Amino acid sequence: MVYTSTSLALAAVEIFVNLEPNLAPDDYVSIALDVPDSLATERIETKTLLGDWYRSRNESLRRLGDEWIRLARTVGMFVPSAVIRGDWNMLLNPAHADFAKIKFQDPEPFGFDARMFR
Repeated sequence: MVYTSTSLALAAVEIFVNLEPNLAPDDYVSIALDVPDSLATERIETKTLLGDWYRSRNESLRRLGDEWIRLARTVGMFVPSAVIRGDWNMLLNPAHADFAKIKFQDPEPFGFDARMFR
């Protein structure tokens, strides 16, 4: 599974909340991609999730993702961000036949602002 975000800012926050305090990595890159509108995707709506889905590492969410990968219904699945509610991450299935239709750009260096680590 390839875990992506719908914006670079969301991707940065998703990474930042999992970093060790005062650890400022210097080797990150960002890779923009284009998923053609013609490719089938699906969306997990927050109203279908348990009320506190964003507070815990609920195993039911992992099972949803595992089933989606196994069944290969679509190349992409939008999932709500637990970090920034209202924003979306997108899971991509590299084993799906349509994955090759996704266009990846060249990696670009990415760095966090040093003020985030004070």
